[in-house]
Amino acid sequence: MAARAKRGKNRDAPSSSAGPRKDRKVLDRRRRSCFFCREKIAAADYKNITQLRRFISERGKIKGRGNTGTCRKHQKQVAVSIKRAREMALLPYVGDSQEPQTRPRRYAE
Repeated sequence: MAARAKRGKNRDAPSSSAGPRKDRKVLDRRRRSCFFCREKIAAADYKNITQLRRFISERGKIKGRGNTGTCRKHQKQVAVSIKRAREMALLPYVGDSQEPQTRPRRYAE
């Protein structure tokens, strides 16, 4: 019994599978629908740069499904299309680098 008390397990403590806690906020968000499914577009085309730009971040990275809301099938097609467009030099591999401005170092005299 002393070992149980030492580890912090009590019989009075509620189990963790009791359900959602009341003090946490429950976010009731709707899932974003897939752009390609909504517009009834069969496949992502690597030549359509304006369509692919919305799936790339400012830094040139491919955005994930959680950010874009695309389904798994179309997200894979988007990723392949972006990679093909980069290979054909239609899209850049990296975005504009905006390095933070730092003060010049002062050399010890």
